[in-house]
Amino acid sequence: MDIAGLKKAIVSFAESRRDDWTAIAKHLHRHPETGLQEHESSAYLASTLEREGFSVDRGVAGMPTAFKAFYGAGKPSIAILAEMDALPGLGHACGHNIIAAAAVGAAITLRHVLLPSAARIVVMGTPAEEQGVGKIEMVKAGCFADVDFAMMVHPSSKRQVMKMYLGLAKIRFTFLGKAAHAAAHPEEGVNALDAVLQMFNGVNALRQQLRQDVRVHGIITDGGVAPNIIPEKASCFFYVRAEDLQEVEAVKYLVIRCAEGAAVATGCRVDIQEDKRVLAPLNINKSFYRVYSDQLKYLQLQEANAPIDRNRGSSDIGNVSQVVPTIHPHVPIGEGLHIHTADFAEATVSEKGKEAVVEGVTAMALTAAELVASPELSQKIMKEFLNSLSK
Repeated sequence: MDIAGLKKAIVSFAESRRDDWTAIAKHLHRHPETGLQEHESSAYLASTLEREGFSVDRGVAGMPTAFKAFYGAGKPSIAILAEMDALPGLGHACGHNIIAAAAVGAAITLRHVLLPSAARIVVMGTPAEEQGVGKIEMVKAGCFADVDFAMMVHPSSKRQVMKMYLGLAKIRFTFLGKAAHAAAHPEEGVNALDAVLQMFNGVNALRQQLRQDVRVHGIITDGGVAPNIIPEKASCFFYVRAEDLQEVEAVKYLVIRCAEGAAVATGCRVDIQEDKRVLAPLNINKSFYRVYSDQLKYLQLQEANAPIDRNRGSSDIGNVSQVVPTIHPHVPIGEGLHIHTADFAEATVSEKGKEAVVEGVTAMALTAAELVASPELSQKIMKEFLNSLSK
């Protein structure tokens, strides 16, 4: 089948099964599970793929809810990523139900329109994105070693194909002092909460000397037990973000110095715990994104004219993009919506949410078909990727 016929077959099949794709998003919405607890969600997605002829490896990378499903034995090997975790108290307020539904739908569509020898289609069930865990552990375990390209879609208020993501480091600080009665014997105490507050003051003073792309934000996780007891222990949790990991490391060092200074100033000791799972920034591959954009034109869908460096967060998709060419486009579910809100969660199963699922299924399957049909295009994407790693 030529590429024109292949693309028509993809659009036709994806449309004929739209109720199946949207049912996946609705099911996950009704049964939200938080990171590394997605047991029912993972089993549901894996079983769906098995019924469609995929082989499934469960519990990969040491995580019971992670899976790798695959079909075909040709080249290229194309991974489609299915996030599945929900947010505590908010359900699928980041839209991972749409992400999973689109990934499964795109893979099944390709399985039905491509010969097994044409490509290897892989679905990665990636847990705990909100914790920045799943994809990092899967990369470390070599799950992407046999993958040539990776893609996923994310719901948003805009149809935005390309968007930058920041690197992210996480640090926990525990200050240890000495308890005493706050009224009767304050001179006997060493106030650990004062150290936390002093650290926040130090970080706030630091902000005016930070690059514009840098974000430092923290919360107090333990501030004591009662007002009349000088806190002997107090804790805080900080994120440090920047466009590149070198700057993340540099700013992280300054934040740690703020903590050490606060400990000295208040007479406390400080315990510092750095999460070794650092989220990498997204490695933008313009050639790959251009392929996806061309499929939107084919579908007569208009991209939003939005800056790629605004309203940036972080995700473990960045770590995947450091080992394989990766795209992470956004599909629209309603204007004016913001992720991590109850309204966003409900929008994922609205009529616009359903259209977003089908758009993701179709656009990703079409993109994969272009990679299969054009070795020259695949080589161009890979060349850009390899050049990005050498910089």
